Amino acid sequence: MDIVRTAIGLMSGTSMDGIDVALLRTDGRGFIERGPFLGVPYDGGFRERLKRGLDLARPLTDRTARPDELRDIEIELTERHVDAVTAFLDKFSLSRDEIDLLGFHGQTVLHRPDDALTIQIGDGALLAQRTGISVVYDMRANDMVHGGQGAPLVPAYHAALAGRFQKEGQTTCFVNIGGISNLTYIGAEGRIAAFDSGPGNTLIDQWVEMQTGKTYDPGGEIAGRGKVMPDIAARYLGSPFFQGNIRRSLDRGDFKPLADGEASLEDGARTLAYVAAASIVKSAGYLPESPSVYIVCGGGRLNGTIMAEFADMAGKKGSTVMSAEQAGFDGDAMEAEAWAYLAVRSLEGLPLTYPGTTGVSQPVTGGVVAEPAR
Repeated sequence: MDIVRTAIGLMSGTSMDGIDVALLRTDGRGFIERGPFLGVPYDGGFRERLKRGLDLARPLTDRTARPDELRDIEIELTERHVDAVTAFLDKFSLSRDEIDLLGFHGQTVLHRPDDALTIQIGDGALLAQRTGISVVYDMRANDMVHGGQGAPLVPAYHAALAGRFQKEGQTTCFVNIGGISNLTYIGAEGRIAAFDSGPGNTLIDQWVEMQTGKTYDPGGEIAGRGKVMPDIAARYLGSPFFQGNIRRSLDRGDFKPLADGEASLEDGARTLAYVAAASIVKSAGYLPESPSVYIVCGGGRLNGTIMAEFADMAGKKGSTVMSAEQAGFDGDAMEAEAWAYLAVRSLEGLPLTYPGTTGVSQPVTGGVVAEPAR
C-alpha cells in the first residue's frame, strides 16, 4: 500500500513577491487531498535584496558557489521561509509533528539551461534545523545532469490533477502565468508535454515599478487604459525563443524590460499584457494539438487584460480558457502544492521530470533530503 504523507510546499517564484505556502496530503501518485494555503508577501526592502542576488549570481559558473553577500541573502531568505512555515502552522492550528516534510523551492537567481546551470538559493539543511521538519530541496539539478532543461517541474502535479478533471476525449493545458509563463499539455491518452512559453508578469511588473513605484498592475487596470503598440509587441514576439522546434526554459532576464520613454505607462502595460497572452498562444503552436481547454493559474490569471486577450486569441483556435478556480482548483496555491507533491515523489524515488517536460533523456527523480537533528 502506498504511503500517504502530509507535506507543505514552499514556493518563491520569479515574480519575487513573496512565499506561497500550501499543504497537501498525497502518496505522490494519484491520491491528492488539498489543504490550506497562505501567501506571505515580501517587503520592498527584501525584494530589492533578491534583485541584488540576481546580479551577484550572474557571473557564477558553479551552482554551489555563494559569494559572501549572496550567502547573506540566502540565509535571510531561509529564515523568512522558517517564519512563513511557523505562521502557516499557527494560522491553521497545526503542530510540527503533523507535517512529514517540506518541499522547498528556494529562489532561482540564475537559470542557464544551455550551460546545464541552475542556481536556487535557500539552505535546505538550515530550514530543516530551524523548523524541526524534514526538507526536500534542490529538485532541479538532477534533471540537468541527465540532459534536461531543469524546468518546468510542475507538470507531474498538473498531470495528477488532470486525471481527476479531464473528460474523455478532452485535451487539457494548464497555464501558469507567473514571472515566466509555462504550459503543461495532457492529451486524451495521458501524453504529457510541457515547456516555458514566454514572459508572464515580469515585464509588466518591471515596467509598472519603473514608472510608478508600484510592484505590479492590480487586475490589469493600468493596461486596460492603454493601447497595444504593434512595433514593440512584434519585437518581443519575434524573439528567437519562439523559433525552431526545440523548446527551452527561460531565465527571468532573457526578455529585456522596456526602456524608460519607449511608451506611456498605460500603453507599455497594455502592450506587455498583449505580449504575455500572445506568447502563450504562439508557444502552444508547438503542442501536439490545440487544447480543448486552458486552465490558468498563477498571478497572471488576476490580470483581466491578459485574460481577455488570451481568451480571445485561444477562442479563435477553438479553445476555451478558464481560471483555476473555475476548474475547482486554487490558482494561487497550485505551484506550492506542486512542490509538496514533488517532495513526496522525491522521497519515493519517483520521477519528477520526463522527456516530454524538460527534454531529459529518461524519466528521472531528484532532490536532496535534509533531516533535522532529533
